Order: sequence, then structure tokens, then C-alpha cells
Amino acid sequence: MTVGSGPLLALAAVWLLSRAGMLLLLYRDSLGIGRVASEVYGLYQHWYGQFAHGTFPSGDVAWQYPPGAGLVIMSPGIVPSLTYFQGFVLLTLLADLVVVAALAYADSARLTHGAWYWTLGLPLLLHIPLARYDVQTTALAVLALLAFTARSPVAHRFGGVLAGIGAMVKVWPALALLGTPRGRTTREAWTAAAVTAVTLLAMLSMLFADSLGFLRQQGSRGVQIESLGGTALALAKALGGWPGTVRFRYGAFEYVGPYVSTIGHLSLLLTALAFIWLLLWRLRAGRWTEATPLDAAFAAVLLFTVTSRVISPQYLIWLLGLAAVCLTSRRTVMRPAALLILPAAALSSLAYPVVYLDVVAGTWQGVAVMVLRNGLLLAAAVLAVRRLWTSTVTS
Repeated sequence: MTVGSGPLLALAAVWLLSRAGMLLLLYRDSLGIGRVASEVYGLYQHWYGQFAHGTFPSGDVAWQYPPGAGLVIMSPGIVPSLTYFQGFVLLTLLADLVVVAALAYADSARLTHGAWYWTLGLPLLLHIPLARYDVQTTALAVLALLAFTARSPVAHRFGGVLAGIGAMVKVWPALALLGTPRGRTTREAWTAAAVTAVTLLAMLSMLFADSLGFLRQQGSRGVQIESLGGTALALAKALGGWPGTVRFRYGAFEYVGPYVSTIGHLSLLLTALAFIWLLLWRLRAGRWTEATPLDAAFAAVLLFTVTSRVISPQYLIWLLGLAAVCLTSRRTVMRPAALLILPAAALSSLAYPVVYLDVVAGTWQGVAVMVLRNGLLLAAAVLAVRRLWTSTVTS
């Protein structure tokens, strides 16, 4: 059974109207402290100039991304007759459109609602998605997961290639491989991903200097104010029990003071435990459905998000995309968790840029927004891992 042209036309109209509104916000860029767009015309364009000289951003504390991210940063250069900023936004919208089209195609065959979820969910982040390269990264993960739901070995290998590219762009798309069915599908997908990632890394290392410099900056990051650990410190500070301060470091506002190092190490420990839990799930899972690769990827990214030392607003782009993919399958068990991501996304854009000054200052308004946002993410993560386990692991 397929969907007629009416719903598709309605989806296209809503996509056009909502993206026009996001473009208008980007043009004005005046909410809260504003300057959302400066990430592109300031930082990204600066890095673009360094790539033109044959090197990754050497010694730049803000460069914390795998080498493949350089391809996205350089991509606006291929768009003729546009400025760097205009080219970046155009390519981001095209990636967004690819996601919508892929989800709509899956929806039309299964009468589900993934495309609507993405179309209506992304604008909850206001204009942030248009000024970050996370839409492009999410598109790679979405397409990889949809390829894994096909029955063709060629599609599985193609999904592996996309996951490998995504891993070299921002690491987390590699989690799309977690739930591939055991046997031939896993061998083909994982081999394709590994070969693609290694080939891409080798190519970029030959063409540009200091391709692995990002590892130095990534390891030095502290506890960002929007993380769960940061929210705990903000609550302690608001209650008068913690004397720490906020400082701008490594491209973000982080907490500095007593116990910050402990919170950071605890976050890393929880991330390691999340990885162990996912390995245990992979070993114990005995019931696979078409939705299992989708559900596993969504649950895994949720786990690594809530245990991270950094939870930037653009992280919600990943979760919206993965939740939308889950909703293209009638057999998904992630609907309750996916619904929690929507208010979490709205609260993320409220935290930044609307009341970001309050979040930085640690006022009760800023703390309340972060407690609600992170509480929703934590609840979604708990729901996701519980439902993934109970739906796939036999007694």
C-alpha cells in the first residue's frame, strides 16, 4: 500500500514554509545573544581558508572534529556565484531535503510518520540547524540506516559506506552499524564501513597536514554548562553550595572549580559503561526485526549524549533524525522516547540562543530550562535502553 500525492504535497508545503521561517530567523539572527550564524561565516570560513593552504586547523582549540569534517567545511567552495555562507546554507538545506525525501519514501511504503516527525521537529531548533554541519552528518546516518532495512546485500554495503563516511565526519554515525543483523549483513556492512573510513583517512592525510590534530583538543575538553554534569554543578551553585565559575574554553562555556575534574571523569566512566552495556546487548540480543538496527542506533546515540561532557543544541539534530528513522517502521519500540525528544529540542533552542545569558550566568531561569531539557533526555535514554533490551533479549 502506498500514500497518494495529497499527503506528499502537504508534506512539501509544510517543509517549504517551515524552512522559510528558519531562513528568516537566520537572516535576522537576533534572538538572545544572537550570532548563531557566526559559526559559519566566522569559524567555518576561517577553517576553509586553512584547508585551501593544505592543512587542517593546526593548534586551533575549536577544531575538535574527525578529518572527514573537513570535506563538509570545504563543500561550499563547489557552489558557484555564492558566498561561503550562502553556499553552506544551501547545501545544508539540500541535505535536509534528502532526509525528508528518504523518510517520505520509506513512509509511503509503510504508512508511517518519520518524514512528518523530521519536518516538524527540526524547526523546533529555530535556525541553529542551518548554521551547523550536523544536518549533513545526520543525513549520512539516516540513509545508512534505511539502507540496512533493505534486503539487498548491495544496499547493506552501501549503508556501510555511508556509515564509514559519517564516522569520519563526526564519529557517532558509526553507531548505525550497532544493530545490523548478525551474519552476512553485519560482515558486509562493517567491512564496507571500515574500508571506507580507512581509505578516506588515508586520502585526507596525504592531501592535508595534521589530520589527527583534533585528538589533542578533544581530550582537553572539560564539563560544558549544558551537559548533565554541568546542570548538576549549576544547581549546586544556585543553591550556594559550590563556588565554581564559568569560563569560555575550547569553543564553549565550561565550568571551572572544585569537583569539575571529578564530574568530567565520572562522565567518561559513564560513557565507558554505556559502551559496555551496548556490547552486552549486542551479544545477548536474540530477536531481530526490521526496526532493530534503527532502534539500536537511536538508543546508542541517546546513551552517549546523556553521558557526554558536552550536550550542544545541535546534538538534538542527531536525535531528531534517528527518531524519525525509527518512526518509519511500524515495529519500532522507540515511540515514547522519540516523543520526548520533541520538547527537549524546543527547550534546547530556548536555552540557546533565547535565554543563553541566563544559562551562562546560572540564574534560576537558566537552570530550570537546563534541568527540564536534560531531564527529558535522561528519561528518553532510560526508556530507549529498557525498551531495546526487553524487545530483543530473550529471557
